[in-house]
Parts: sequence; C-alpha cells; structure tokens
Amino acid sequence: MKIWQKASGNKKEVEEFTIGRDPEFDLILAPFDVLGSMAHAKMLFKIGLLTEEENKQLQDGLKTIYLEIEQGKFSIDPGIEDVHSQVEFLLTQRLGDVGKKLHSGRSRNDQVLVDLKLYYRSAIRELVESIEELGELLAHLSEKHQEDLMPGYTHTQLAMPSSFGLWFSSVLEGLSEDLALLKAAFDLSDKNPLGSAAGYGSSFPLDRTYTTRLLGFSDLHHNVINAQNSRGKTERTLSFALAGIAATLNRLADDVCLFMNQHFGFISFPDELTTGSSIMPHKKNPDVFELIRAKTNQIQSIPQTISMILTNSTTGYHRDLQLLKEEIFPGLESLKSCVEMSTFMLKDIQIKKDVLNDKFYQHVFSVEVVNDLVLSGMPFRDAYKKVGLDIESGDFAPDQSTVSHTHEGSIGNLCLPAIQTKFKTALDSFDFTAIDTAFGELLSPS
Repeated sequence: MKIWQKASGNKKEVEEFTIGRDPEFDLILAPFDVLGSMAHAKMLFKIGLLTEEENKQLQDGLKTIYLEIEQGKFSIDPGIEDVHSQVEFLLTQRLGDVGKKLHSGRSRNDQVLVDLKLYYRSAIRELVESIEELGELLAHLSEKHQEDLMPGYTHTQLAMPSSFGLWFSSVLEGLSEDLALLKAAFDLSDKNPLGSAAGYGSSFPLDRTYTTRLLGFSDLHHNVINAQNSRGKTERTLSFALAGIAATLNRLADDVCLFMNQHFGFISFPDELTTGSSIMPHKKNPDVFELIRAKTNQIQSIPQTISMILTNSTTGYHRDLQLLKEEIFPGLESLKSCVEMSTFMLKDIQIKKDVLNDKFYQHVFSVEVVNDLVLSGMPFRDAYKKVGLDIESGDFAPDQSTVSHTHEGSIGNLCLPAIQTKFKTALDSFDFTAIDTAFGELLSPS
C-alpha cells in the first residue's frame, strides 16, 4: 500500500506505467533522501513538533539506514513505492509511531526536490574533480609539446602551422569556459527547496533557513512556488552545462580519430589502448575515442529532450518531471566516464616529432612567407600575389624549420600560465566546504 493511498489501489498497468525507471534512480537518491530527512527532523524538533527523544530516535535510525546504504545493504522492498516510502517504512518498523511523524510539514514534492538538488551537487562535484585531473594533464602536455609543430586546418584543408602545445591548451581553455556554465547549474542546485511542500508552503511554522544551513545550501528558494518550479529549470540548466563540456570533448575525440589515421600519423597510442580487426592484422582502431565521440553527441542531445518535456508546463508539479531523471542521471554518469577515459588515454599519447619538416606540408608556410615579405617592406597585396604565383609555378620553397609567432595565444606564446590561472579560478569558484561541514555535523555521532 502506498503512503498516500486511502482505500483502493491503482490497477497494475497504471502502477507499472507511472513508476517507470524510478526504482533504479531511487537507489541513487537514497543517501540524499536520508540526509534531507535528518535535517527535516532536526527542524521539526526545533519548532516543537518532535520531542528531544523523538528527534534522537529518528536521527539514530536515519544514521543506521545511511550506513546500510553505504554498505550496499539497502533495497526497496516489493510493494514499496519509492525510496521515500522505504525509508519511512523502515523507521516505522524499527521505531514505531515516531517514524510516522517524520513527514509532517513536507510533501513528496519538496522531498524529491531536495534529494535531487543534493544529488546534483554531489554529481557536479565529482565531475569537477575529474575535469580538474584532465585539465592538469592538458597543461602538462601543452608545456611538454609547445615546440612540436603540426599543421593547422580550416575547412579540413591545410592552413597554417600549429603546434601540439597550442592544440592541448585550446582544450584546456575551452574547459575553463565550460566550467562557468556548470557553476551556474551548481548554484541553482545549491538552493534549498525544503519547506515548499507541494508548492504552496505549510501552516506549520517551518524554519527553512535552519534546514538551509543544516544541508549546507548557500541559499534557499524563498518563494515556495518558485522552489517547485525550479524542478525542470535546474535540469535544463544542468543539461546545457553537460552539453558544453561534451562538445569540447567531442572535438578533442574527433581530432584524435583523425590524427591517428595513417594519412596523418600525427599521434599514436600503445597497442593495449587500441583495438584490432578480426581479419586485418595491421589495424589499430581508436575505439575509445570513437565511443567518447558518440557518447558526447548523445549528451549534447539532452537539452533538446529536456526542453521538449518541459514545454507547456504550467505552474506547479507535474508527473512529466519524473522523466527528467531518465535524461540527466545517465548523462551525468556518461560525461564523467568520458572525461575520465580522456584523461586515461591522453596519459599515454605519443606525439610524432618534426611533422612539418616533410615537404608535403610546405604550403602550410605560405602565410609565413607572405608576412616575411611584408615585414621587409613589400605591400601585403603584392606579397600575397608573389607567393601565390610562386606556388602555381612550383617555385615555392619556404624554410620549414622555424616559425616566428610571438603574440598572445599563438604558437610561440601560448599564455599557458594565464590559461592555467583561468582554469584554476573556474575550479575554485566551486566551494564545497559548507557542504562537507554540514554533512559532517549531520552524520556525527550523537
């Protein structure tokens, strides 16, 4: 029987359809549901709806359930609707009537919303930490290979000299910019909706500022309607942040697949990091980066799906919102794995030296020769025409051993310290201290 059920129940077909994939996602939310309940119980005691002894019983009972979740001993029993019902059922089974008091002053609407916000904060933190490791590696590779030249492309045609250092640092700076949008999603997840109940508050004298502090939120959604309307808004913002990071990784993965091609041969990886063919013994396939490319494309489709789910939603909760979990939860996990695998692979990337010494790439230096003529006093249009005619006649023979680029952000002046500072500033904008402190206090022994 459901905790909201009065007498008759749902038909089996209705129940199965409406539950959907929620049970698998509820297990992910379980530890956060317990933390939210601990804060709510403390608040109920503070406003006089629980006695000191009842609060102690609930805190001890919830800590036990939290430990069981960490140890993998928690499950949702058959016939129990969701994680919230399971926690309440266990408390009532173990503690008696005091377990039935926990839901006073809240709805499953704000209970789910608190769980989601706490989960998103945690998942974003894990993603930030994995991006930090990738960024540090990219900075190392950029510095190590700043003098190793490679061709740059426009329209996938040979264009101008580039370098592996320039390539790696472009990804690093891109990630630092992507983190700004992820921070916006984190800030939206870091607002407390508890006490908004079903979206219209409660006649109980709830202390929402108190639960905000207990759960380490930086702020609360003051307006209770806006708190409920933040479900969907949070996911949409987060989905765009995930898509931005995915796009950066996608371009990196596509470059790697191209540069590994034998016609390019700029980079390679140890055999154990590539795959072979069942009939072609020479093959070294970039399967990892092909899958990163595909997975990041999947992630980039999430904002569109979420936007369509939210289309035509009026104020207040709708069951449509349940489907957001089917997009965001796997998306977070998939992106984290893509970041981690990018780091894992790039640790063993092998760079081909002296790529541009090959005469095949001589036309890449056409702009260098034009610029040298301009610096010697020839008008640009005349220099451009001369080099063009030399190329057409087969008389173009540039010096392919040196490139002189000195302005900010160019081959010879990567501005790597500035990019690293930008990356670190973006990372430091995520302050997890209050969360650690709050959870430490909640879970500390009585």
